[in-house]
Amino acid sequence: MSQDASPPASRPHPSRRRIIADGVGLAALFAPVSALAQQAPPAPQAAAQDARNLVAASAKVRLRPAPAPETEIWAFDGAAPGPVLKVRQGETLRLNLQNRTDKPLSLHWHGLRADHTMDGVGGFNQEPVPPGGQFEYRLTPPDSGTFLYRPMLVGGSSEPAGRGLSGLLIVEEKEPPAVDLDLPALIGDWLLGDDQKLLPFAADGQDGAAAGRLGSWLTVNGKPPPLPVKLPPGSRVRLRLANACNARIMRLRFDEMKAFVAAVDGQPTETFEPVRGQLPFAPGTRYDVFFDMPETVGSAVSVTALIGPGVPLVRFTSNGAAKPARPAIAGMPLNPALPAAVRLQDARRSEMIIEGGARITPENKLDLAGLDLAKPWTVNGGQGDPKGKPLFSVKRGSPVVIGITNKTAFLQPFHVHGHCFRLLHPLDDGWEPYFLDTVQIPEGKRLHIAFIADNPGRWLISSTVLERFDRGLWSWFEVT
Repeated sequence: MSQDASPPASRPHPSRRRIIADGVGLAALFAPVSALAQQAPPAPQAAAQDARNLVAASAKVRLRPAPAPETEIWAFDGAAPGPVLKVRQGETLRLNLQNRTDKPLSLHWHGLRADHTMDGVGGFNQEPVPPGGQFEYRLTPPDSGTFLYRPMLVGGSSEPAGRGLSGLLIVEEKEPPAVDLDLPALIGDWLLGDDQKLLPFAADGQDGAAAGRLGSWLTVNGKPPPLPVKLPPGSRVRLRLANACNARIMRLRFDEMKAFVAAVDGQPTETFEPVRGQLPFAPGTRYDVFFDMPETVGSAVSVTALIGPGVPLVRFTSNGAAKPARPAIAGMPLNPALPAAVRLQDARRSEMIIEGGARITPENKLDLAGLDLAKPWTVNGGQGDPKGKPLFSVKRGSPVVIGITNKTAFLQPFHVHGHCFRLLHPLDDGWEPYFLDTVQIPEGKRLHIAFIADNPGRWLISSTVLERFDRGLWSWFEVT
């Protein structure tokens, strides 16, 4: 298998058609959905489970197929990715992070609408966990779904994540849909040398001013792709796809299968088939995809990352006695805790203008001339500052609209912490019928997002490319 490791500057610019599909035109990938139910009161909190330990420490794993040597990485409980953490909706998960690495750590729960003191941004809403230290996270998820956990520290996220620290948190539905296999698939990206060792992490290198730390080798659940899965014909599969890469922005293609997306960024939507069988897949993005295995023994379907000639990630093969016929795939219940509407006319409006970064020359090369590599990005002329002024401050329950303008030469994926949002129509006269917590803003484009600021605390709006986040590409807002 060949995996393309060339830097983005050596590739041609994406076409206008692809830019639209990846960003502002994301709505074209989604079939219409019905209006969501009115906001429901939160479920009563269940008793907390006993705390379980999650140990971050050095480990050795074989990332490439044998006879390639093992690579020294950082792992949770000896594995990369870390264990799939599971909790029932409304229950409390107690997790004791033990840091046995030589760098500070904290864990962000990407997409979780939890208490802001547990959001896990070291240096912003918690003190980083020092080497040899520990911290207990207490999470009571109000929503079911698929969530990502990975390191997030002001100025120090890239290295611990790039060394392998990531994992999935699954909040189980009270009545999960019936499937024959519920398969998490966490996609990682490793920058390896010819000796299979991780290449050095440069604090002020050009990665932070450009596309980020793009790896040379993808893994699926820490294993070389494609991940092989054999199932009886007719089996129903729930595939939970999550992008835990530091910087790798890609598209996914579903080959020879009739796939239905049932949740985006953890939030259920009415099922839809991806247009042209493809979906955009930036760091932090998650999809819950359902499909049925082919009826013919030996038939194969796969999910492919569109990098270079394509990298097959998971390959499913029909094998054995056929399963009994099932009803047609149906969507999961929509989340009643999210608002059916946002009163745009009453919204607190704010603007984010993203500037800086390397330029792309007409020869499609990086131009870093005159750029401060330690502070290459700005938001509204400045950089993220935990002690600075917030982008805005609103009362709990206020509607918010944020216009985000990308004046850089790179696609910019951004994540709103502690909230789910709507992507507005270009004319600001409505919104697309799905919720997101991570959105991609194409080069030279402007879009708007809207949400109800219903979660009190201090919250980041941050680049999901960790090298850019470490260089200050973030802002924050406050809900009182």
